[in-house]
Amino acid sequence: MDNKLTVLEEIIKETGEELYQKWYNGLAIEDRTEETSKAMSSNAGETAVWVIQTFMNKFNSAAEELKSDDSNG
Repeated sequence: MDNKLTVLEEIIKETGEELYQKWYNGLAIEDRTEETSKAMSSNAGETAVWVIQTFMNKFNSAAEELKSDDSNG
């Protein structure tokens, strides 16, 4: 099987990395430890997945409602 990421997986990965960087940059220098970095990296990845899944679910639900409204006329 090919090791390429799907478009969605790539978006999730990049969003998690960007979120981690934003959080890490917001820390005071003295709080930037390896332990903190690892925890924030994990949390950023999980948060990115949750936010994107939630967005997609709500977007798809709204699209289905619009489709139902169009067919009801």
